[in-house]
Amino acid sequence: MLVPTSEIKNKAKRGQVYAKQRVEKGKAKRQRRQEQKKEELANPELREARLRENVPATQENTREFDEAIVDEADDEVAQDEEEDEFASYFNGQTPKVLITTTPNAGKRTTGFVKELVSVIPDIEYIKRGKKFELQQIIQFCKNRDYTDLVVVTEDHKEPTHVTLIHLPEGPTAHFRLTRVKGGKEISGHARATSHYPELILNQFSTRLGHTVGRMFAALFPQVPEFQGRQVATFHNQRDFIFFRRHRYVFKNSKRVDLQEIGPRFTLRLRWLQKGLYDPLNGEYEWAYKADLETSRRRVFL
Repeated sequence: MLVPTSEIKNKAKRGQVYAKQRVEKGKAKRQRRQEQKKEELANPELREARLRENVPATQENTREFDEAIVDEADDEVAQDEEEDEFASYFNGQTPKVLITTTPNAGKRTTGFVKELVSVIPDIEYIKRGKKFELQQIIQFCKNRDYTDLVVVTEDHKEPTHVTLIHLPEGPTAHFRLTRVKGGKEISGHARATSHYPELILNQFSTRLGHTVGRMFAALFPQVPEFQGRQVATFHNQRDFIFFRRHRYVFKNSKRVDLQEIGPRFTLRLRWLQKGLYDPLNGEYEWAYKADLETSRRRVFL
């Protein structure tokens, strides 16, 4: 029988008893696991039942209920997406993307832009002069049939935000950019090729998340070149969007290895605006506010 350590007044003795009890508990736990393993080897159904019942509680599977979460069999959402601003890109239209920065961007910002140029196929980078306002650049892109405009802004010569403007009628999304790491900074990185990558969008489960995910998807041609074995991933977790790019290698019929190409970075949506970029008179579909974070289990994408 275990003696409650709280009843032992002597500190040294209490520490000895506690250490001894920890050792005994560890032995009992290992013994139970060994017995359980033998039982499950004899009867595999026991292991399946245990795994089915013992689901760990995470922030993802205990998230607060949100009416905006889209069910896979939601015909209304499917119908809306067949007629939205991005539908043509899933039916064969080729994206034409331009990327630029703030005027006189620093080395870190231009380096990040060059990494994005290697990620998004056929994207065009134009260095921004001091005289050009963003509204002028948007009109420039519309006149030349660009489908998307990406603007990387900086603070203290470090890239801090990304604005994604879908043309010609919007929407516009503004993201906070953090944890930027170039391909050359990643140990054992692979070399990028010019092949069109495969695209993976994970856990964009709400109506807002679907819109953001489709904005990312509209940047990439929907005809991946599988011989390049490159995969670009946008993984949403608790409203943080993690970007990674890998090359996969088939070792045998059962094993696939991954080698990261880079870059890697994290985005967080700050606001989504209907129509083109208009900070003064634009209509905001969603905007981040500190008082929205009432719980760690409340997410919006």
